[in-house]
Amino acid sequence: MSYNILLMGASYGSLLASKMLFGGHTIHLVCLPAEADLINAEGFRVRLPVRGRKDPVVLDSRKLPGKVTAGPAAGVNPKDYDLVGLCMQEPQYRSSGVRELLDAVAKSRVPCMSIMNMPPLPYIRRIPGLDHDALKPAYTDPAVWENFDPKCMTLNSPDPQAIRPPDEQVNVLMVTLPTNFKVARFDDEKSTAILRQLEKDIEGARFDTPEGKIELPVKLKVHDSIFVPLAKWAMLLAGNYRCITADGIRTAQEAVHSDLATSRTVYEFVNDLVVKLGANPADLVPFEKYAAAAQSLIRPASAARALSNGAIYIERPDMLVQMIAKQKGLSHPVIDGIVALVNSRLEANRKKAAQSAT
Repeated sequence: MSYNILLMGASYGSLLASKMLFGGHTIHLVCLPAEADLINAEGFRVRLPVRGRKDPVVLDSRKLPGKVTAGPAAGVNPKDYDLVGLCMQEPQYRSSGVRELLDAVAKSRVPCMSIMNMPPLPYIRRIPGLDHDALKPAYTDPAVWENFDPKCMTLNSPDPQAIRPPDEQVNVLMVTLPTNFKVARFDDEKSTAILRQLEKDIEGARFDTPEGKIELPVKLKVHDSIFVPLAKWAMLLAGNYRCITADGIRTAQEAVHSDLATSRTVYEFVNDLVVKLGANPADLVPFEKYAAAAQSLIRPASAARALSNGAIYIERPDMLVQMIAKQKGLSHPVIDGIVALVNSRLEANRKKAAQSAT
């Protein structure tokens, strides 16, 4: 069975779309006009490293079984789709046009799968035992999530890493860490069945090469536990958000390996917190496995780059984790330091932006 799938965001969305297209599905990407024009004219390309091969394979959307189109947020009816994917960063959902489409998605009750580092507030509401409203300050604009039914929202952990090469067109994506997407089931089996079909399609995909058909990395793994995608939190706090320093930014590799002992304490603190929320320890990623993967993370994380470039809003999983920990009577000095540093950097960026506007 083929599905109509709406993906809001063409950058990271292209990676998941490239895998879904193998199943013959029809995908529409919501993106900026220049991106949409290029994708509609030339499709998109994803460079994917494959173990044992010197050069990456190139997935060309025009040569895959499914169909992809692209366009702006205006004029999209979510009810035309079987599944919606949220592939932008959390602050982008407050922007004009995107905000209205997101609200239409919420009211449509179409199954919605977030692929953000910052879990949407409706997904957090699926976690029992928290004061959910008290977590709103961690969100750029919590009001954009108000009309969602938590039963219609799930989370897909964006573990694979990808970038747009700066010297190439915006329809090119390069995968730098080809790990798996990990998505939690929906509350109802009918919606979850869509995820399981996509999982099966991606698992069975084979790519033609001169040597024959090969299996590709970056799978979609469906999990019954709502806590599995939260394994990303420890990675974000031990790596991504420690790319931000008082003196500037550094690579994720440096953030983790320049002080491995501290990285471990942060990582294990966050994993322990997720276990307290209800996760099975076996659902989480051991620190050693993450530390090994971090050796290949030779760029600063996107949040660090955004701050360095003057962003006045970024995703705040650092603050979300800190606030949840406090509800459980816990804290970690390094995480408190991260939150304070990011707050001060954002405040400085906002003052600078305000001065430039006057």
